[in-house]
Amino acid sequence: MALTDTQIKNTKPREKPVKLTDGGGLYLEVRPTGAKLWRLRYRINHRENLFAIGSYPEITLVGARAESAAAKKLIRAGTHPSRERKLNRVKREAEDANTFEAVAREWLAHNSDRWIARSLTQRTNALQRYVFPEIGKFPIRQVSPAHLLAITKDIEKHAPTMAALMSQCIGSVFRYAMATLRAASDPSQVLRGSLKQRETAHHNAFSRADLAEFLVKTEASGSAETANRIGLRLALLTLVRSTEIIGAKWDEIDIDGALWRIPSARMKMRQPHTVPLSDQALRLLTSLRINKQGEFLFPNKRNPGRPASKGLFWKAMAGMGYTKSFSPHGIRATGSTHLNEMGFRNEVIERQLAHKERNKTRASYNHAEYLDERRAMMQTWADYLDSLKAGRNVTPIRKMPGR
Repeated sequence: MALTDTQIKNTKPREKPVKLTDGGGLYLEVRPTGAKLWRLRYRINHRENLFAIGSYPEITLVGARAESAAAKKLIRAGTHPSRERKLNRVKREAEDANTFEAVAREWLAHNSDRWIARSLTQRTNALQRYVFPEIGKFPIRQVSPAHLLAITKDIEKHAPTMAALMSQCIGSVFRYAMATLRAASDPSQVLRGSLKQRETAHHNAFSRADLAEFLVKTEASGSAETANRIGLRLALLTLVRSTEIIGAKWDEIDIDGALWRIPSARMKMRQPHTVPLSDQALRLLTSLRINKQGEFLFPNKRNPGRPASKGLFWKAMAGMGYTKSFSPHGIRATGSTHLNEMGFRNEVIERQLAHKERNKTRASYNHAEYLDERRAMMQTWADYLDSLKAGRNVTPIRKMPGR
């Protein structure tokens, strides 16, 4: 006779366990402790087994019958329901460990030693802001192209550049998941072309006349912008990236040796970079050191324990009227163009710019062998800039035979 809810509720614990049979092997065991446990007795290969379904009232009579029916399907196929439940639990745990957020954070950690700190922070913050709230808890295999399209399109409405970056990051996370056998495909691939193409911002180089005007303007900047002016001139005298200048620390500067040693952690290519300092650059640094505050050359005004804002030079350029025609990045393009015209060897210029060496054989050599040549080149460059600023008619050095 089948069980009823009333019968189950009215059955009290006794000194020994009581079995209330429902039929088909399903029964409720009422223990002396008061616990009421659902059990299913079954046979596979002529051997009797017992499957623990769960406890009452967490699992009701109706629920127990449904669980029993599902278990019997497995039993007919020769599968023990308890083993199937364990397997499903392992799968769920694996899915929880392989959510999109878990894999993405592992990808971030995997690449942290080859990115500069700013890039790692930018990617981490953007994923936390835009992506994790939407698909972070999803098992990575369940993330679809539709999910990704909705995320990137929503970002694109107010931050097109960030949408492109997040599209790249998401694709990289999936490729990492595929390489570590946690995803079978990259759903972001089918979305190529879904974001609007943005015009490439080329960093135009200054002509001699424009460069002379720029030098005069930096010299004429107001006293309130002294640090900005020095920073821009230092960028022009060293040709390092603006972010590397803004994050520069005094312990990187060797005044006596006229060298600036930038650690790999702050370099875009994650390789240490030694910058020879011209006499003009040393004079700038000496004047800057008079008002030294803390460890940074350009400390944050509100918090000297941090470097200045990344927009420091952009604001300075805008103040001089260069909002569209030139940018801090154009300083490096200007130096490269003029130094090539002056006849210096391309590999020496590229090393000064800290560009990645494409020739693997040449890259294996110690690039310090270019240091003396770069020192002479940067002093010539600094003298050339002084001549332009003074308004003198300068004839660039021509490339000499054998150079």
